[in-house]
Amino acid sequence: MAARYGTAERRVVAMTDDEELLDEVVRLAAAAEVELERVPDAAGLRRRWHTAALVLVDEGAARAAGPLRLGRRDGVVLLCRGDPPGTLWEHAVGVGAEHVVSLPEGEEWLVAELADTGPRADAEPGRVVAVVGGRGGAGASVLAVAVAACARTRGTRVLLVDCDPLGGGLDLLAGAEELEGLRWSGLALGGGGGGRVAAASLHEALPSPDGMLTVLACDRAGAGPDPGAAVAVVEAGRRAGEVVVCDLPRHPTDTALAVADVADLVVVVVPAEVRAVAAAARVVEPLAERGAVLRLVVRGPAPGGLDADDVANALGLDVLASVDQEPGLGRSLDQGKVPGLRRGPLQDAAEAVVDALEAGAQRGRAA
Repeated sequence: MAARYGTAERRVVAMTDDEELLDEVVRLAAAAEVELERVPDAAGLRRRWHTAALVLVDEGAARAAGPLRLGRRDGVVLLCRGDPPGTLWEHAVGVGAEHVVSLPEGEEWLVAELADTGPRADAEPGRVVAVVGGRGGAGASVLAVAVAACARTRGTRVLLVDCDPLGGGLDLLAGAEELEGLRWSGLALGGGGGGRVAAASLHEALPSPDGMLTVLACDRAGAGPDPGAAVAVVEAGRRAGEVVVCDLPRHPTDTALAVADVADLVVVVVPAEVRAVAAAARVVEPLAERGAVLRLVVRGPAPGGLDADDVANALGLDVLASVDQEPGLGRSLDQGKVPGLRRGPLQDAAEAVVDALEAGAQRGRAA
């Protein structure tokens, strides 16, 4: 059986003598767009134990593998149909299974787990940046879209996540408002909105203007995402090796704080105005208390003569970029043009943010 993605060593491996269970697993693997390698016996399982992307076994396979002392590894799942028998848990411990999953009840979870072994399963984790305005109208949403556009031009797949239900819908800025696909209200993640979701499933369900940028927007009315759902989506993009760009509300909602907690970088957009700096201090405080990595984008004009250093000193944060007002930006936005695609101050700021993300990834690899 040829592996569809990557090398044969990264295939999903299954061992079971239950043909009905195997049929279920094959169907779910097809839904997740990954191919499955069935090993016939414990010797075959031993050969693939440490190299497979995911190992799926039933009770009989776990019983056979237990005495082999195969060693501990991540990604071992013990499967059954219906209610797990009492003996199953003993064999799960013996084979080092991380999860026991009953089918069909656990189908959604297993599809997500399988999908995560797909095209980017062996890639480095992606990076997550959250953008928040220091005051209302600071331009955080515009910068978030520009950052997404910049990352996309560098050949990276991007997930743009709208976490601000009062922002009017990020799809309007990203050129995705007329595209088919789900918004937050239609995205059913189960388990109260949290848990695990596959990036492949998101890309299938959400609007994408060009196949490289996927947009998950809030609706024009109603509540935004709950914290569990937002983090599940963000982590799906990270596991898939993507750049995830999140637009946060200024008010420290549970969702905003949860996303900031998992972000690699939080960018605060602050106009060079005294009142904006005072307002930004209130925005920064709860994020700093939680240990978020905070950086500033300072936006002109500066009617009172404040410069980026003044803003940085007042807030105690480093500046990523100081940018002038971009001529004609408001008119372009009203005409439906995606921000950040043309050379100018906004694109410069977006590039500074993406550069900081990439630098953080390099430091992580060197550590």
